[in-house]
Amino acid sequence: MLTYHIITLFPDMIRAYTDASIVGRAQERKKISVKVYNPRDFTRDKHKRIDGRPYGGGPGMVMQTEPILKAVKKALGNKKGKKVKIIMLSPNGKQFTNKTALSFSKKYTDIIFIAGRYEGIDARAKKILKAEEWSSGPYIVTGGELPALVMVDAITRQISGVLGEDLSVEEKRIAGKEVYTRPETFVYAGKKYSVPKVLRSGHHEKIDQFRKK
Repeated sequence: MLTYHIITLFPDMIRAYTDASIVGRAQERKKISVKVYNPRDFTRDKHKRIDGRPYGGGPGMVMQTEPILKAVKKALGNKKGKKVKIIMLSPNGKQFTNKTALSFSKKYTDIIFIAGRYEGIDARAKKILKAEEWSSGPYIVTGGELPALVMVDAITRQISGVLGEDLSVEEKRIAGKEVYTRPETFVYAGKKYSVPKVLRSGHHEKIDQFRKK
């Protein structure tokens, strides 16, 4: 079973997604496990602060090293002999792809996602943990939670049995760029929109050719 460990200041945001739909059912079927850790639970500050002003000046705040390290230590537990991957979500990281998702699903037993906020995480955390920076796309979002969820979803879909059968994984079948369902003809604003004839023909070879195009 693959276990995801997500370190985040917003645990509820993670649970709202991972406890639902396909990822939620994958947990119920014991295909995966999702554990969430809040860095605020690992700080010695009485106000639960986990950030500080950046050295050298500049805007915003930076997440401190110690709470991150302690959260990762808690996540690791006794993982000797297990294949663990530690990932820091960053717009500067390597581009995550579907090929990456397939590789991770087969290669690791535990994946730790560190979701940064503010101006980022103190660089010493990355050095100490020997973490890799990964990005979910060529854009910047407010924090690492959404990229972490994208990766969890993409990886989980690659695990055998999660989608019921291997052909349910889109890249292993011919779905086509356009899909249709009933009714056969849909009327909107006085204009008819019909399902392409080839999809109604029952000719599987021609249908496959249509979808490939």
